[in-house]
Amino acid sequence: MNELVRQHTALGESDLEWLHLLVSEWQLLSDLSFADLVLWVPTRDGTRYVSVAQMRPNTGPTSYQDDMVGHLVPRGRRPLLDAALDEGRIVREGDPEWREEVPVRVESIPVRREGRVLGVIARNTNLLTVRTPSRLELSYLQSASDLAQMIAAGSFPFPGQQVDMDASPRVGDGLIRLDADGVVQYASPNALSAYHRLGLASDLVGQHLGRATDQLAPARGPVDEAMVKLASGYAPRETEVEGNGGVIQLRTIPLKPKGTRIGSLVLLRDVTELRRRERELITKDATIREIHHRVKNNLQTVAALLRLQARRMDSVRGREALNEAVRRVGSIAIVHETLSQNLDERVEFDEIADRVLAMVAEISPGKILCRRTGRFGILDAEVATPLSMVLTEILQNALEHAFAPGEEGRVDVSAVRSGDSPAKKQRRTGTSGTSDTRLMITVQDDGRGLPEGFDPQRAGNLGLQIVRTLVEGELGGTFDMVPAPVRGTRVLLDIPVEPQK
Repeated sequence: MNELVRQHTALGESDLEWLHLLVSEWQLLSDLSFADLVLWVPTRDGTRYVSVAQMRPNTGPTSYQDDMVGHLVPRGRRPLLDAALDEGRIVREGDPEWREEVPVRVESIPVRREGRVLGVIARNTNLLTVRTPSRLELSYLQSASDLAQMIAAGSFPFPGQQVDMDASPRVGDGLIRLDADGVVQYASPNALSAYHRLGLASDLVGQHLGRATDQLAPARGPVDEAMVKLASGYAPRETEVEGNGGVIQLRTIPLKPKGTRIGSLVLLRDVTELRRRERELITKDATIREIHHRVKNNLQTVAALLRLQARRMDSVRGREALNEAVRRVGSIAIVHETLSQNLDERVEFDEIADRVLAMVAEISPGKILCRRTGRFGILDAEVATPLSMVLTEILQNALEHAFAPGEEGRVDVSAVRSGDSPAKKQRRTGTSGTSDTRLMITVQDDGRGLPEGFDPQRAGNLGLQIVRTLVEGELGGTFDMVPAPVRGTRVLLDIPVEPQK
């Protein structure tokens, strides 16, 4: 709509915002009218109309099988549009039109803002299934007529009240029509069912909706004037009412077709099950975070016990082995601590990598600078946990074997994500499928380098065995150690990961 309005019309940005506000609300008018709506705006030179938006009803058959947005119509071809635009009134004159053997009643509603007519809504009703209207349909049509008059007068939609129609109640969810005093004139079957869910034992018609709603709310005692006014439809509002184990969502729309409030529309929806599921998810998320928090605490306790045991050992090799175990347990605890602070099972691994670097640097035999470049990004927990252990082992191995005690040096860790998204992969190869995104990790030191004849795929020390098992077995990646270009050792990891969202 933005592009069409700016390209073809002379409307300003504030007028365009008003049209957006209207379009966000006009599903309500379409459903109440059982009709298609097409918004026509005059072009800059005034010789044509351009259709900038279209809406089909959820309550009846459509009049347009084709998309009308972007169509240009010369002025004079549709007299009802001309009359509504020029005279600023709702135009209903004329016989039904026939479209593909379907009779269609056409009406034109001017869209007014601050005294100016910005465009015209063509309301098109499919008459093929017309029958004697029920009380529900009569209430719908009367409400639609009132809203149409408010649009023509510039009093609907309500400024500053843009509504998310995906989250708000719709006409079919439940509708109540109130008079000027807030007394129920009509309640649809769905609306009545929703109030029965709150504990209402009688009919709604004839009751003051505000007071009836307040009595069904959990708080007993003095009348809640705010709730009474809100449910009585004195102002456009949206709220939820909970009682008797049920939850309903209310949206009130004052009706002022001639400038004075004659009543209100109340749209409502039973959201009891939806709110129950949301609470279950919140409880589940809290439970998962608590589990990660407790696992982290238990791992820290295990690390502390291993540290105490290491201090009491006379064997240097035994003490070193226990300290290595402390660092392995600590790297897993860091992941669980991060997961305990998140709402899902995904973590920002850069923070974990920095903490692992800091933890391993504490055991450095000399003045070794550890630095990270690039971004690991967000990783799933099942990737983050083994990867933190792999990074710990590689860094620990570099600091222990690459440098002599007291020697200065540096260890650089770099991470790069590479690969195509599914859309890019399909364009490149002509095939669909999942992403082939990969995480390329390089750990390079400037130490003494690899021993003569060293084979990283067969080396028997525990650290490298852990790295090979985790990288190839759990992560499905590859691992290699090669001499650095100038001096030292370079460790290469290639791991498949999910694409970042």
